[in-house]
Amino acid sequence: MQGIEHYLKSILSFLPGLFLCVVLPFSVNAQTDTAKKLNEVKVKTSPIPQVQSMAPIQQISANAFDQYGAFDVAGAIRNFSGVNIKDYGGIGGLKTVSVRGLGANHTAVLYDGILVSDAENGQIDLSKFNLNNVQDITLFNGQPATICMPARSFTAASILSIRTIKPALTANKPYQVTAGIKAGSFGLIEPYLQWQQRINNNWSFIVNSYFEDANGRYKYQSSGNGSSSTRDRLNSDISARQVDGALYWTKNDSNKFNLHINYYDSERGLPGAVILYNANTSRERLWNRDFFMQAGYERIWASGLHLFLNTKLSQNYLRYLNPDFLNEQHLLDQRFTQREVYQSAALAYHFAPNWEVSYSTDVAVNDLNVLFNYPYPLFPHPTRLTMLNVLASNLTLGKLQLEGSLLNTNITETVKAGRAAPARNNFSPTLLAAFKPFENSGFQLRAFYKYIFRNPTFDDLYYGGIGNPNLKPEFTNQFDLGATYSKALNGFIDYIALTADAYYSHVTNKIVFIPKDAYNGSIQNFGKVDIKGIDISLKTQTKSISGYKGSLSLNYSYLQALNVTDPTSSIYLNQLPYTPKNILAFNAGIDHGHIGLYFNQVISSSRYYTNDNLPYDYIPGYAISDASFVYHTVLNNKPLRASIGVNNLFDKSYFVVQSYPMPGRSLRLSIQITI
Repeated sequence: MQGIEHYLKSILSFLPGLFLCVVLPFSVNAQTDTAKKLNEVKVKTSPIPQVQSMAPIQQISANAFDQYGAFDVAGAIRNFSGVNIKDYGGIGGLKTVSVRGLGANHTAVLYDGILVSDAENGQIDLSKFNLNNVQDITLFNGQPATICMPARSFTAASILSIRTIKPALTANKPYQVTAGIKAGSFGLIEPYLQWQQRINNNWSFIVNSYFEDANGRYKYQSSGNGSSSTRDRLNSDISARQVDGALYWTKNDSNKFNLHINYYDSERGLPGAVILYNANTSRERLWNRDFFMQAGYERIWASGLHLFLNTKLSQNYLRYLNPDFLNEQHLLDQRFTQREVYQSAALAYHFAPNWEVSYSTDVAVNDLNVLFNYPYPLFPHPTRLTMLNVLASNLTLGKLQLEGSLLNTNITETVKAGRAAPARNNFSPTLLAAFKPFENSGFQLRAFYKYIFRNPTFDDLYYGGIGNPNLKPEFTNQFDLGATYSKALNGFIDYIALTADAYYSHVTNKIVFIPKDAYNGSIQNFGKVDIKGIDISLKTQTKSISGYKGSLSLNYSYLQALNVTDPTSSIYLNQLPYTPKNILAFNAGIDHGHIGLYFNQVISSSRYYTNDNLPYDYIPGYAISDASFVYHTVLNNKPLRASIGVNNLFDKSYFVVQSYPMPGRSLRLSIQITI
C-alpha cells in the first residue's frame, strides 16, 4: 500500500506540470507565417572554445565527431580531461564513463536538459546514444553555469549534457531531410534518416531513426605461459534500432515548449571474459527495450522572472539470459522492468542585473519489478520516492563572480519482500567563485567546493548475488582550484584556449563494483578514499594560409585515487581498481577546401583491476591511434559529407577491462546527404 500511495502522490504532482507544459504554449496566439530575407554576413574567424566559466567545462560539437573518430557518445568524449571510459570492447560493448575517479554513478547524463535515470544500477550505457541527431555534448565538473534548472542537475559531481539537433527552418525552406549510412569492419551496417519539418511560424518537428547491425567479430591476441595465439571474439553481435521524435513550439527565445518521445530496442551478445585455455564460448544475451516521453516549458519575462517546467515518464525493459550459468539448473534467465514518473519545476528571479536567485523542486518515483527470474523466484520489488529541493543564487561584483546552492535530498523506499533501506535526508552545499584580475586579458581564476550525497542503487542494495543490504551511502567532498586563459590572436595562430585545474576529493564509504564479467561481481564500501588530480587542456587553431588550416587539441590528466581506510590494512594507500594515473589525449588535423585529415591518440598508463595492486592484478597501459579523412561538398545544391575512419591504426592489442580484449585495427565508412 505504501508503494501505491507513493505513486499516487507522484502522479498528483506530475499532472499539474504536464497540464502546464501542454496548455501554456496553446494559450498564446500563433503569429502570422512570414519570412524576411537578411543580408549575408561572412564570418572570417573561428569561435574560441568556451573556457571562461566558474567550473570546468568541456564541449564537442557535431562537426568534430568525425575529427575525433567518434561512433557513439563514449567515443566523442574520450579525449576530455579527467574522463576514463570503461569499455568491454566491440561495437555492442557496454561503455560507461568515470570523471575524476569518482565512478560512473557520479556522472549524471542529461538528454536535452532532463536526466537519463537508471535506478537499477545508476550507470548509463553510453553506447546506446547514437550521434546522428546530436548537436553537441558538454561535460561540466561541479555543475552547469545556469541556476534555473531541474534540481537533479545539482545532485552529481559532474554533468554530461547531450543536446539534440533542433529544427532551424524558414518559410522559404520549410523542410530538411538528411539520409546517411555507416558501414565498416565487424559486419557493421547502419542506415539512418532525419526529417525536419516547419509547420508554421511557431511549430516544427524533427524525427530521427536508425538501424544498426553488426556481427561484432574481431581478432585479438591471447597470450600466456610464453605463447601467443590469434582468436576470434565470438558472441559480440548487436542488432539495435531507435526512433526519436520531438515537437517544438517557439514564440521567441523567451517563450518555448518541447515534447520529446524516444524508443530504443536492442539485442546483443555478451562475449564473456577471455581466460587462458578458455575457448570463449559464452552464450550470454542481453535485450533492452527503453521508452521515455518528456516535455518541457520555459518562459522568461522582461521583469526578470524565469520559469522552467519539465516532466518525464519512462519505462525500461531488460532481459539477461545465461544458458551456461553455474548452478544446478545451468540457466539464469532474468527479466526486469523499471519505471519512473518525474516532475520538476524551477523558478528564478533577477533582483538586480548582477544578482539572481532560484528555487527548484523535483519529485520522482522509481520502481524495479521482476517479470521472470529463473531460478530465483524471490525479489523485493523496491519502490523509491525521491524529493529534491534546491535554493541557489549567483552574484557578480565587478571582477568577481559568486554562486552558491543548497540541495536537500529526501529518499524513502518500500519493498514487497525483505527489508527496505532506511530513509535518507541530506543537505548538500555547493560554492563556486571566479575572478578576473585583469581587464580584457582573457585570464581567469576559479574555484569550487561541492558536497555530494549518493544513495546506493537498487542493484547495490537488492540484486541477488551482487546486492549488499549493508551498504552505506557514499559521501564526497570536492575541491577544485584552476585557471583559464583564452585569447584571439592576430598572427599565424587564430586563438589559444588553455585551462589547468587541480582538484581534491575525499570520499567516505566509497561504493565500488568489482566485475567478474559484464554483469556479475561484488559491491563493497571501501571506507575512505582520497583522490588528487590535475587536468590540463590546450586548444588552438591556425589561420587559413593558402587554403590550409590546422587545429590542435591536447588534454592531460593525472589522477591518484587511494584507499585510506585502515593504515594497518594491506590495501592501504593502494590505487583504486581501473584507475590509471596518467591519461594523455592528443588530436591534430589539417583542413584544405573540401577535405580534412585528422589524427587522434589516447595514451593511458597501467592500472590494476583489484585494490590489492598485486602483479597478477596488473593491466598494462596502452597507446591507441586513430585517423580519419573527411570530405564535404555541395552536389546540386545539396550538402554531401563523406568520411573514412581507421580505429586502432597500428593494430595494438590491449585491454580496458581485464579479460575483455579490445578490437584491433578497424575501418569505418560513412556518407550523408541533406536535401
